[in-house]
Amino acid sequence: MGEDAAKTISYRRVVDLSHPLSPGMPLWPSDPAVEFDVVAERGRDGYFLRRFSMGEHSGTHLVSPAAYHEGGLDSDGVSIDSLIAPAVVIDARKPASDDPDYALPASDVAEWERENGLIPAGSLALLNTGWSRYWDQPQRFINADRSGVMHTPGFGLEAVRFLLEWRDVRGFGVDTHGIDAGMDGDLAVSRFVLGQSALALECLNNLGQLPATGATIIVGRLRLVGGSGSPASVIALIP
Repeated sequence: MGEDAAKTISYRRVVDLSHPLSPGMPLWPSDPAVEFDVVAERGRDGYFLRRFSMGEHSGTHLVSPAAYHEGGLDSDGVSIDSLIAPAVVIDARKPASDDPDYALPASDVAEWERENGLIPAGSLALLNTGWSRYWDQPQRFINADRSGVMHTPGFGLEAVRFLLEWRDVRGFGVDTHGIDAGMDGDLAVSRFVLGQSALALECLNNLGQLPATGATIIVGRLRLVGGSGSPASVIALIP
């Protein structure tokens, strides 16, 4: 099919993969607070309006290459075509429950493919660790120890290299606050993924409602000029 060929999506159900935004939600350590201020009131001004302030990487969000790489794409520069993609969902709830420092190895990707078939090129690889169940417990969600090291699951570098170089995936998503496992203070996975201008989605919700294959993901992002990332509204269309 040529580039101008019509594309169609058939679906029976829509799943919201985003968390609601509120001042008490989990935040990456040192990120700015989420603040809402009333600037107009119905009784006084005839209408209600708030101003809000938050970090570009707070809540369900997209990280752009500019976050780590000089000259990398900013939030506004991320290709619109990359924001609609088929998804594969890797269920890592069991290993992540057993070990909060779990980092998806390439061997687990191979096991997933033995059960579900090869991961199609152009897919988003989503990692369901079950961590979204802690969203209403901010300290548990971040899970930092006394020295500030976070103990949260994520992708391993070997796995993302395989998925990018051998399966040509379009990007990655996870239900924790980072596609890296929390103990990786160097954020090697994020740096590698974004160095390839692949998509990185973090703090996803409801991944347990998605099938292993077949869902289509649609990402809405703010076109923040110069942005290191953007809060995102992410939905999944389920066939």
